[in-house]
Amino acid sequence: MRIIAFGDIHMSLGNFAKIPDISSADLIILTGDLTNYGSRHDAREVLNQVLAVNPHVLAQVGNLDEFEINDYLDALNMNIHGQARLFRRGVCLMGCGGSNPTPFNTPTEFSEKELGRTLDQAYLQARNYIELAEPLERHQIPLILVSHTPPLDTALDLLPDGSHVGSLAVRSFIERSQPPLCLTGHIHEAKGSDQIGETLILNPGMISNGGWIEIVIENKGKLKATIQ
Repeated sequence: MRIIAFGDIHMSLGNFAKIPDISSADLIILTGDLTNYGSRHDAREVLNQVLAVNPHVLAQVGNLDEFEINDYLDALNMNIHGQARLFRRGVCLMGCGGSNPTPFNTPTEFSEKELGRTLDQAYLQARNYIELAEPLERHQIPLILVSHTPPLDTALDLLPDGSHVGSLAVRSFIERSQPPLCLTGHIHEAKGSDQIGETLILNPGMISNGGWIEIVIENKGKLKATIQ
């Protein structure tokens, strides 16, 4: 299974369609910030461009998306914010969109307590999906956390002035649950990778700057993920 992930679109997809073999990827994940303070009309414009290249898309809101986009994604059956998806019985994804509070009062921000509840809700659903699998398959279904806001005190939540602005709730969840992979974004200038315990965390930066992630899931749930 091959998955392509990117985010921080802000109405500009750049040359995303030139990502190698994107049309044949099994799944496209949009990690958040489809728009700039945009409505469902703006989100539809972005999604239609992606769907024209590959129809297999899951997505969530970022902090710069109006929350009505969350309901629009629900209506399209492609939302992962606050929920989990078992995809082709080969990978389980769970999402946490928006962000922790920022100085800019952006449209979709949550308190750390709210983020924690969202993560717990999605994780419970993910665990239920995995438990329903055949006993020999359960340990072969990797869990991917898609969190628009990065975990606190990592290389991926670091501003140029040295401030860490990520989420404590996201970090606490990762420390406690240890999913193999966390996809994040939000802090454009903090493109790169980091690790919390066994969890690999990747921030590809803005798609308009060419940043995306390739995830390959091989036999028995072995997962490899790299920023391209």
